[in-house]
Amino acid sequence: MTVVEHAAGTEDNTTPLPPLRRNWRFQLLWAGSAASLTGIGAADVAYPLTILALTGSPAWAGLFGLLQATATVLCGLPAGVLLDRHDRRRVLLVTESMRVAATVSVAAAFVLHRLTLTQLLLVAVVLGAAQPLGGAARMLLVRAVVAPEQLTAALTQDELRVGIAELAGPPLGGLLYGLGRALPFLFSALGFAVSLLCALIVRPQQPAPTDASAGFGTVFDGIRALWREPALRTALLLVTVLNACGAPLTLAVIYRLREQHTASWAIGAALTGTAVGALAGAGLVGFLHRHFRPGTLLIGVVAVEVPVFAALGFVHGPWAVGALLAVGMLGVPTLSVLLDVLIFRQVPDAQRGRAITATMTVVGLGIPLGTGAAGLLLQLLGGTRAVLVLAAALAAGAAWATAQRGLRTANWPADRG
Repeated sequence: MTVVEHAAGTEDNTTPLPPLRRNWRFQLLWAGSAASLTGIGAADVAYPLTILALTGSPAWAGLFGLLQATATVLCGLPAGVLLDRHDRRRVLLVTESMRVAATVSVAAAFVLHRLTLTQLLLVAVVLGAAQPLGGAARMLLVRAVVAPEQLTAALTQDELRVGIAELAGPPLGGLLYGLGRALPFLFSALGFAVSLLCALIVRPQQPAPTDASAGFGTVFDGIRALWREPALRTALLLVTVLNACGAPLTLAVIYRLREQHTASWAIGAALTGTAVGALAGAGLVGFLHRHFRPGTLLIGVVAVEVPVFAALGFVHGPWAVGALLAVGMLGVPTLSVLLDVLIFRQVPDAQRGRAITATMTVVGLGIPLGTGAAGLLLQLLGGTRAVLVLAAALAAGAAWATAQRGLRTANWPADRG
């Protein structure tokens, strides 16, 4: 996630670039992505509510998240090779088509009164497998339609998309679920369809794919490159811990608010706190990057999350929960741009798909573990104790990272491009 910054100027002997708002290819990709992400935000509220209504068990809701995250991790590394070897736009088209079909199937099953837990778990696998392909393909297409000098500004607008979608998606999901159980899934399918249409229209120039005859061992090239650097290795492991504790937080919040007999629309409203925090936190990125080293910044952001997580175990009511979620998200935009600067901008385009998906895979490893464990913790311990366990795990990760001198002393790369 990035902060609004002016793109770097071109050299005196070149024609100034037109403003980013006139780059219709980027703006169309942005609009499609915003629609897709808003639909995801709505469905992310509806899926746990649906499974809890079907089974009454938070463990099954946790299994949905576990399967989705596991599919994302398992498909991450092959996705990077696929994106480096094939047309990235076509990959995005196939991905969005898969997500439209999967989400429509849930809405149709609701209408026909044939929805089952088995179908929902299969949909979780499809959505999870599509995530690394769609997310990385979109990041690469943005780089194909935006000049390097305007990349930071483009990523800034992209993060505004994330904040706006997270602000609108959860309350819409809660509201639509209250009006009709199939509605949030129809809305999510519409978002994927809009993204598909926008990708059909945009035809960016892309680099020639690499030789598809290279061996399957290239799947692990991105992982090996990241693992050689001690500071990067520690940073990625710490973000993995953050994901393991943060990914199940939505389920934990939904479970705790349901314990308090909170209406579905109010649960969705509470979850918009993450979007409010992300939008506010985007304004802090430039300041934080100028005044702190990357390792210090990463450790500090994770450490601040610990008391926020702990407090979520005790507060009551959707508005207090939403306020805490907003505070917890203030530092998250900084971590996104940190990974972009340290990794994605330092590798050539022909290898960038593997670098992006390797990073997504490593930091995503904690998501299936955390999501599955959280479902069991909620089942066995209840909402308050489960959240406190997550806070303790996050504190342990921050303490371990603080002891790693390589991360504490790491500097920003000379090329911040």
